[in-house]
Order: sequence, then C-alpha cells, then structure tokens
Amino acid sequence: MANVTSPAISESEQRFNAALVRGWLYFVVLTLFCLVLVGGATRLTQSGLSITEWKPIHGIIPPLSLAEWQEEFDLYKRIPEYQLLNKGMSLAEFQNIFWWEWSHRLLARTVGLIFALPLLFFWMSKRLPKGLGWPLTGVLALGGLQGFIGWWMVSSGLTERTDVSQYRLAVHLIMACLIIAACVYIARGLKPRRHEDPPTGASHGFAIVLLVAAFIQIYLGALVAGLDAGLSYNTWPLMDGAIVPQDLLLHQPAWLNFFENPKTVQFTHRMGGYVLLLLALLHYVVEWRGAVARGLDLELSQHARGALAILIVILLQAVLGIFTLVLQMPLWLALSHQAGAIIVLILVTGHLRGYRRPLIEEV
Repeated sequence: MANVTSPAISESEQRFNAALVRGWLYFVVLTLFCLVLVGGATRLTQSGLSITEWKPIHGIIPPLSLAEWQEEFDLYKRIPEYQLLNKGMSLAEFQNIFWWEWSHRLLARTVGLIFALPLLFFWMSKRLPKGLGWPLTGVLALGGLQGFIGWWMVSSGLTERTDVSQYRLAVHLIMACLIIAACVYIARGLKPRRHEDPPTGASHGFAIVLLVAAFIQIYLGALVAGLDAGLSYNTWPLMDGAIVPQDLLLHQPAWLNFFENPKTVQFTHRMGGYVLLLLALLHYVVEWRGAVARGLDLELSQHARGALAILIVILLQAVLGIFTLVLQMPLWLALSHQAGAIIVLILVTGHLRGYRRPLIEEV
C-alpha cells in the first residue's frame, strides 16, 4: 500500500488526520487488550477446547436450539479432554465453558473488522499519514496469521492431549503482543510532541533491550500457563525450600527442562521477573543521570519520566505476580497479572518510540 496522503493538504488537516488514525489505533489496542484477557480467562477456566471445529464465518453464530447444543456437545465428547478429565459433564456445564471460547473467537473476528474497515476508509479517503500504508497492511497481515495460529494451537489438544501445546500457546500470545506493540509504536509516532534528544548514547539501545526482555518474560509466562506451572511451588521468595531448587535439569536433554519441566519453567519465569525489574531500574538510573548531566529538569524530561513510569509499573507487576503465585492463581488475580504484562509492554513500546522524532513535531 503506497503513501496516500496528498502533499497539498494543510498542516491542520494533517494533524487532524493523524489524530484520527492515532485514536483508531489506540482503540484497536484497547480491543486487543480485552481479547488477551478473554483468552487468558478461556485458558484459566479450561474452556479453550470446547469448540472443536474451525468455522471462520459460520462459527459466528452460536448454537440456537437444544439440538444444536447437543450436536456441539457430542463433538466435544470425542476429544481426550472430555474422555479423560470431564467425563460425565452436563450440558449446562459444557455451555459454561463453550461461551468463554465462543466469546474469545467472536472478539478476535471483531478486532479484524475494527482494524480492516477503518484502514480501508483512511486509505480510500487519503487520510493515511505518509509512510504508514505498508506498515499498517503488515499489521493486518499479522492479524490474519494470528487466526491460523489460534486454530493451530487449539488443534494440538484435540487428538492426543488433554490441553493445548504450551509451545503453540506461547506463539499465539507472542503474536498478539507483537500486534499490540506494532499498533502502539505507530500510534505513538503520530502524537504531536516536542522532540527531546536521548540523555545518553546508550538510552535507545537500553530501551530496546528492555522491550526484548519484556517479550521474553511474556513468553515464559505463557509457558507457565501452558504447563499449569503456577499451581505448584506456591511460596516466595523460596521455591521448594530453596532460592535455587533441586531437579531443575531432571529431563534429558537438559534444554528440554526450560520448556517442558513445570518446575524449571516456573523458576525461569521468576528469574525473568527479577532481571526485567533490574533492567528497568538500570534504565531509569541511566536516564536520570543523563538528564542531570545535561542540566535537564527531571520533571520536564520525557525520557526520565517514561523510564520512571516503567520502573514503577514493573515493580507493581512483580508484586502482583508474587500474590498470584502465593494465592495459587485465583482467576481475577491471574488475569490482573496478565493485564499487567500487557501494560508493561505498551509502556515500554511507547517509551522506545519516544526516542525517535514524531511525524508531527511541536515547536
């Protein structure tokens, strides 16, 4: 998709168009945020395998009669999750888990429309700011790919397993996070602001490391969820009576433990949280010292403020993770922890974009 913004439009029109696109992208991010939480609830309520067929169009309509409900229930009875874990489940109990998965799929379809239709409108009406056509088309393509990944994930639990593959679950979550980060990054660049040079030469690179670390921690969290690793070793700061517990490398080859041993996966996620918090602290120190060295007021330095906000939110997220673990993952607390991870991702992504010049610069 080529650049479609006419160079003849006035500056005020450019600002207005940028504000429209920015508002739309943030609305997409909000919807994606809700989608991730509904997906988390679907996982935590063991509802993700309740719909055993992929019907991208027809699947919008839920069962409308008792006969249709019974047909859907009969399909669920064929898979290992029902036969080994939920045998004897009533139709009413099946309906409870069905609605979670159906809501998750419906919201995913809705996000696709919320993204695609306004993008087409902005394109056809020549309101799309310069240089954003191809990046936004790429984000739309990622969304389409995410639909296939979602079914690929679900299909892993329909034949031999009683749950979905933790590998595929992690890929599904990371793809959602990539789409969120891309939308935030583009939207942040559309906000009119005064450009401020980074306090130090290492500032931008440090922010990139922080973003990569956030993605890795989210990936580790998905492995924890996929293996139900948070339901055991519910103590802190010790784990199984030690800072570094035994049997972390029980499986062979050793690397397999970091993906398939629930104890090792939980331990790695804990360590990842500590590393992320330390990186956030170091990043703030770098920004603070750099701003002071340049004679900047810390309250006026957008980079120092952003780094401090990230540090505070990651600290709160760590505390939330500890309570989620110790209280053995109650639904509301586990979802709050997942929400916190997405908020951290959003803040770090926006902060990273802040080091570059905005598309519309305030004087």
